Amino acid sequence: MLRGISGGQRKRVTTGEMLVGPANALFMDEISTGLDSSTTFQIVSSLRQYVHIMNGTAVISLLQPAPETYDLFDDIILISDGQVVYHGPREYVLDFFETMGFKCPERKGAADFLQEVTSKKDQAQYWVRRDQPYRFVTVTQFAEAFQSFHIGRKLAEELSVPFDKTKSHPAALTTEEYGLNKTELLKANFSREYLLMKRNSFVYIFKLTQVWNLSCSFYKYKQIDILFHLYIHHHDFL
Repeated sequence: MLRGISGGQRKRVTTGEMLVGPANALFMDEISTGLDSSTTFQIVSSLRQYVHIMNGTAVISLLQPAPETYDLFDDIILISDGQVVYHGPREYVLDFFETMGFKCPERKGAADFLQEVTSKKDQAQYWVRRDQPYRFVTVTQFAEAFQSFHIGRKLAEELSVPFDKTKSHPAALTTEEYGLNKTELLKANFSREYLLMKRNSFVYIFKLTQVWNLSCSFYKYKQIDILFHLYIHHHDFL
């Protein structure tokens, strides 16, 4: 039996397919599922180098990343219950939660802390204001507090500036239903079908030969049938 490719190999191939092309924005969901921490680190490290060199953007969601993988990210987007709790540089995310009274322990991974600090079940263990009684902080309260945090204020200021459409690329937004006219679309379809036929030329040649043989056999059978009927009608006439 021939062994197929593993899950990790499929992940790497899929990631490579996304990198091929002119796309400057990559959106990847749970690319670490089924991979070990070392492989995940290598993939994220390669993506980090790619976006820095190509001046692109990669939005990646990971399931419990290792600390060394977490440290590769430039920005963190923390979403809980459909609300943005934090969106900004990775260096300030722990500072934001400290202003809310929650501190990440020294031997605790930052990714695990961020995942648990908004949970009602695990939030109390990170409370550090011993002089104040602990009360559960909801996701809505976190989101509202982020708006007054200096990172949140800076983000709001950037978003309040209207986008200058003159700086956008002409091909960024389409103004027509199709990017090409009907003639070019027809040529592209014919080129695609021709390429598929070339790749599967053996199958097409075999099918064509099969149809030809059946046609010849049918033609010979019809000739014999016509001659037979003529012979019968001739004897009936006599």
